[in-house]
Amino acid sequence: MSWMALAASAAISWGLYGASLHRGQTDLGNPMRAMLCVGIAYFLIGVLVPSAALTQQGEWRNFTVSGTATATIAGALGALGAVCITYAFRNGGSPTIVMPLVFGGAPLINVIATMMIHPPKVGPSPLFYVGVMMAAAGAGMVLYYRPAP
Repeated sequence: MSWMALAASAAISWGLYGASLHRGQTDLGNPMRAMLCVGIAYFLIGVLVPSAALTQQGEWRNFTVSGTATATIAGALGALGAVCITYAFRNGGSPTIVMPLVFGGAPLINVIATMMIHPPKVGPSPLFYVGVMMAAAGAGMVLYYRPAP
């Protein structure tokens, strides 16, 4: 599968995440029950699938300390984000408000963090800053014009 199809699949998955998590929280009556279900899903998909793939490929060796630590921190950041979204819903946020903030802010933070970790050889074009403003304006418009609950 091409990287673009996989990226679109991730966008669809994460785009459905907030509404599904909020519905699960509501149906279960306690946000931590929903978070436990998310954790089980993370285990099933995030541990069993790569374990089977690594076994099939014979690739269980050559884990580096640096790579393992960095990838584990990345996983913890993803799980922490899920906890933050869970608590945002618990404290009155709705998916139509929380998720545009998350998905509007995350790409901006990602690009800035990536530029800090992997400095570009040439500084960003002035249009980069126009894009940042457009992303912020887009998220603002989604929030302002969101459908009433």
